[in-house]
Amino acid sequence: MGNSVLNKLVASGSFMKTISLPHGRQRLHTMPTSTGYEIRTQPSYDWDGRKRGQTPFTVLQHTLEGAGNLCYEGRTYRIRPGETLLLTVPHNHRYWLEEGGRWAFFWLSMNGEEALRLHRAILAAAGPVLRLKPATIDQFALCSLRLAEGEGETPGRASAAAYEAAMALYDDVFGAHAPDGREEGAMRHVVEHIERNLDQPLPVEELARLSGLSRAHFSRAFLRAEGMPPAEFVLARRLARATKLLTETQAVSVKNVSARCGFDNANYFAKVFRRHFGASPTEFRTTGMYASLPAERDGPTAPVVRGP
Repeated sequence: MGNSVLNKLVASGSFMKTISLPHGRQRLHTMPTSTGYEIRTQPSYDWDGRKRGQTPFTVLQHTLEGAGNLCYEGRTYRIRPGETLLLTVPHNHRYWLEEGGRWAFFWLSMNGEEALRLHRAILAAAGPVLRLKPATIDQFALCSLRLAEGEGETPGRASAAAYEAAMALYDDVFGAHAPDGREEGAMRHVVEHIERNLDQPLPVEELARLSGLSRAHFSRAFLRAEGMPPAEFVLARRLARATKLLTETQAVSVKNVSARCGFDNANYFAKVFRRHFGASPTEFRTTGMYASLPAERDGPTAPVVRGP
């Protein structure tokens, strides 16, 4: 593809395409919502991730010229040419153009469970500002152009274009990093530490230090090894222990189960438990809902649960 794809996108001039399709009986897990190319020169360009509604979606935005600003979870970034912004909404972030600035970029927004899962995993591993390979950027640009030119007129073709972009991003961040023996050993050590200390705080920073890797390297390695980000894995293991305690130790109070699974607040534990299992811990215990769950496997493999 080379630069011809980006050149074609820029030559097309500023555009914005909203992809709005009727929802079928089968919900597709990766769907584009909008795409476009813009040159912004006014400070009115200002987005707050907490004020864009409650319907989840993701934003991939690649800077071609100029620069913009991002405040993400208390840290400020300058987004320069060649850098790609990755964000989920709703979320506590803001990106904007300052007075007298200029920002040229193209973007692709999407929603769906798989798009959100993949992008949250990438955010956990690499953060919101990415330096991607030229081939990945070309793939984004090609997907954007195809959608702008009408490829998103049916749900299946629209989903295919968005999924192609999501997979190109996944391969760029994770696909080229084959784990070595030291890395695999470090991940086993971390998983064993998690299993032994589920009643204790397990922040990602601590787990990264335990592995001997930087936080970003650790998060990528852990996702490759276990199939989910570290924080999601810890939550899954806490909930797995909770279901076991609730079903095997009837005399243990819910508050005690909460503490033994690393939740400081029993009310928060109940809220998280309900979100994942559709019932409170007490309801789960008294109604026998656990009988419908698959048996927990031996070892550190986490059960599949929805993300927090």
